[in-house]
Amino acid sequence: MGRFLVTYHAAGMPQDPESVAAARMAFVEWAGKAGRALADPGAPVRSALVMPGDGLQDGWVSPAFLGWSVIEAADRNEAVHVVEDHPFLSLGCTLQISEPIDGQTRIHTA
Repeated sequence: MGRFLVTYHAAGMPQDPESVAAARMAFVEWAGKAGRALADPGAPVRSALVMPGDGLQDGWVSPAFLGWSVIEAADRNEAVHVVEDHPFLSLGCTLQISEPIDGQTRIHTA
């Protein structure tokens, strides 16, 4: 089994309380369906600092990175199958599925 980082990107999401609650409920239902393949549900992202080579600025890279999850799957096709009915797709989000390079491990610092 491999791990895949799924990141959520969108130009904008509904902000009214009812839409936010509906999106959260849809995510919870999807997470239940994904079951053990959802290794880490991740979290939404509240704000961002952009670091171009010449300094910091508040804001978002477009389309904005809104959150992440980690999927465990045998391969990329299986990872796609797990997220193909993700409710954020129907809200206009784009999901990016990233796979670590084979044999690479996390970098540890002292």
